[in-house]
Amino acid sequence: MEDNSSSSSVVTGFSQTPFLQRTLERLSSSQSLKVNTEEAAAAAPVAVLALQRYLSEQTEGQQLSDSYSYDVTVTDGVWRAKCFLHPSLNHLVHTNILRTGIDVSITQCSFVYNERRLGHGYMCIEKLTCGAESSVLLTRMKDVSSLPLLVKHGMERSVLLQSDAPLQVSRKHYLSLWNNDDPEGDIWTSGCPSSDTVLDVSKITLLCSLESCFRKTWKPLPLLVKIIHKSRLRYYGKFGLKIDYPYQAYFEVADQSGTMSLVLWNELCPEFYQRLNVGTVLYIQDYTLKQSYSNRSHPQMDHHKMKTFNSVEICLNPRNPASVITVVSPKSVLPQWGLPEVSYQFTTRSELEKLSNNAACDVIGLVTFVGRVERVKSKGNKGPEKYWTYRWIHAVDGTSDHPFILEVFSSSQPEVFSRICPMTYLVCTQMRVCQVEGSLPYLTSSCETETFITGYHKGQPYVSDPRVKSFIQWTKTLKDNVVLRKTAVGGYYCYPRPPKTFSQSTADASAPLVAAADLKKELETLRYREHKNLAIQGQITAVCYIKNPRATGGRGEKEGPDASSSEQAAPDTHNEQTSAVNLRSASAEKISGNGRTRKIQTRKATQNSESTSAKRRHKDTEDGQEQEEKESESECEEAQDVECRFDQNQDSDVTSWESSSWPKQRQEVSEHLHQGGLYQDSVSQRFTFDEKNVLLQRSNLQPTRWTPEQSADTVPPVVCPGYYQVTILGINKQIAIDAAYFPVVSSDEPRAVGLPLDPHGNTMLSCMSSGFLCPLSDTASHNQSAHPEPEEVLATAGELEDTHVVCILDLCHLGGDKVEVLMSKMYRVTEVSQD
Repeated sequence: MEDNSSSSSVVTGFSQTPFLQRTLERLSSSQSLKVNTEEAAAAAPVAVLALQRYLSEQTEGQQLSDSYSYDVTVTDGVWRAKCFLHPSLNHLVHTNILRTGIDVSITQCSFVYNERRLGHGYMCIEKLTCGAESSVLLTRMKDVSSLPLLVKHGMERSVLLQSDAPLQVSRKHYLSLWNNDDPEGDIWTSGCPSSDTVLDVSKITLLCSLESCFRKTWKPLPLLVKIIHKSRLRYYGKFGLKIDYPYQAYFEVADQSGTMSLVLWNELCPEFYQRLNVGTVLYIQDYTLKQSYSNRSHPQMDHHKMKTFNSVEICLNPRNPASVITVVSPKSVLPQWGLPEVSYQFTTRSELEKLSNNAACDVIGLVTFVGRVERVKSKGNKGPEKYWTYRWIHAVDGTSDHPFILEVFSSSQPEVFSRICPMTYLVCTQMRVCQVEGSLPYLTSSCETETFITGYHKGQPYVSDPRVKSFIQWTKTLKDNVVLRKTAVGGYYCYPRPPKTFSQSTADASAPLVAAADLKKELETLRYREHKNLAIQGQITAVCYIKNPRATGGRGEKEGPDASSSEQAAPDTHNEQTSAVNLRSASAEKISGNGRTRKIQTRKATQNSESTSAKRRHKDTEDGQEQEEKESESECEEAQDVECRFDQNQDSDVTSWESSSWPKQRQEVSEHLHQGGLYQDSVSQRFTFDEKNVLLQRSNLQPTRWTPEQSADTVPPVVCPGYYQVTILGINKQIAIDAAYFPVVSSDEPRAVGLPLDPHGNTMLSCMSSGFLCPLSDTASHNQSAHPEPEEVLATAGELEDTHVVCILDLCHLGGDKVEVLMSKMYRVTEVSQD
């Protein structure tokens, strides 16, 4: 054990040896190096402090089930231990079941010696059970970093190896938990002082002369340049690559003669990437030149009005030769060096429509909406799979009634990306314009995009830009309480809306058309916060409206492999008796119209609602009501899965329609996928400064390391007026799937921005086609439109009977066993292009 006198005194105070220490002692004495700890684990769970990811080791002849490995740091309250997670458990990380801040029970583990290095080994967790709620153990602890690290006797030197490096020692660094673009760990140096050394600039070379020197034998003279653009990091690690730090970052640098690309390679990235910023002046020695790599993105730099030298690029390497990089202090930069000023091209929101598609621009705005962070799998990646992380943002600048709609991808600035919130001033550089036919344009990140928020603007070159100063003056006219009423955080958001006509052609399809069986596979393989947009054809056989669902909030949601209900929030005490049956115990009535028989079932938890729809209900006899309840349970039993999503208050209604053929078809389908429903994470929430931290935690990805703030706050309740649950039967009538349909009802919702608002008749079909109830209400102008009751909308659902449709589905894995399936648009076959 690691020698630690303070920890020894703690251990003696316990009636028994702490779990981790006892487990390691058993492993040391075991002949098989494997122990079953099931009984002990049940009585002594451990808390997860950190989850760290890195590229897996691949030995000859070994087939890896996963491209990445995970180290998990746990504590029993006395010791900390960094353990290797057996690859068979990686799926628990992929789905965010195993995460930081929860308690787990380790039921089987082993000890693994490193066969290629003396005095190194680690515990491997082979079986465990995950708790569903926040850790109880961690709530009793003040400073987990002060706990001693548990190490096998004789391996004390490996403590240094384990500090910020993977247990599999062939890997030298960790990756960010959810993407490969963000710096992760203490190896990434930042904030180091720049040099005040007197530089000899009498023997430098200009960029304009480098192209003529290429392929010649020459000793390069130093360069004196200024950074004018910076790209995000690129990780190019793969199996068999013998490079410890396979990173690359591009910069555009300039001197008085023009601009050229500069590439930072390998271990120079951890040392310098976070120190090299736009506006930084560099004195570079011992660099090399190589022919430019053509198959990469470039920033648009016409506004700099400088010559661009693009045939060669400057390479800075850690060896052969080792480049010497001097970061020049700003106060040492002299005007006679002739280095150009950093130039920007800020665009106001009122000018955005005038820009051509794919044009680059910089923007500044006041954030009003921040979406949850989602992930999308990188396409065409030949190496280990990787994901991009992104979020949608709305920001206003006072020049238009419309906000900037921003699709912001992680730009290797995790400390900024995770802290973007409403009421902050946001700057995004080198954004690309995406013009949308029939709707508002939006901006998306490029590889050279950088983002800055309040607290990070100081010292940035753009602070003196006239348009930035004009924006700051405008914000001084605003009142916080007025702007706050228009803010939102999190929830389902997707832009742009699917086009009016669905096209199956690969080039411009808004969503690929998949078979029902493929859709099932997509749902099963979806990973945490991964988003996919797919289309399925068939017919809508049932629609169930759930009115006034209420999420009670908090962190007591059940989730995990053994949980029968992934997100059944704990009901209020006064609702405890009815919450389990409130979808089944109610009256029902039959409504017929348009010459077609249709049934609408209405279930009520209690009898105290005075809504208009309730007044229209017939009074049933006691016997008749009992019979209707039986029919109601049968005809909408597939909708009961909504109980896993939201608790319902005492005025909750469930109203449904189904096609005449569905009762028979339901008996014949081979599989019915029930993921469709609305979760707490599906609904955006109003932003408040008091709840800022917890709202950002919920909208961000699960953190790599636990912090006390993670367990300090409770999630505020989500307010949801209601939603439709739609059953879609595949065209071959073998597989059915439930999807939630959540129409926009108010112009205050983030999803209303850019939504084509063509008037329609509020029929079930027109609502599903348009995505909103007509007209939208507007609280700002006190225009509260009288929308039809759900019963009235469902009364028109008969036109869906036997109608061949294509449904656009948005899939997103929300963690645990929560998979969000939302229908964003429905097309009739007459609206489908078969090109």
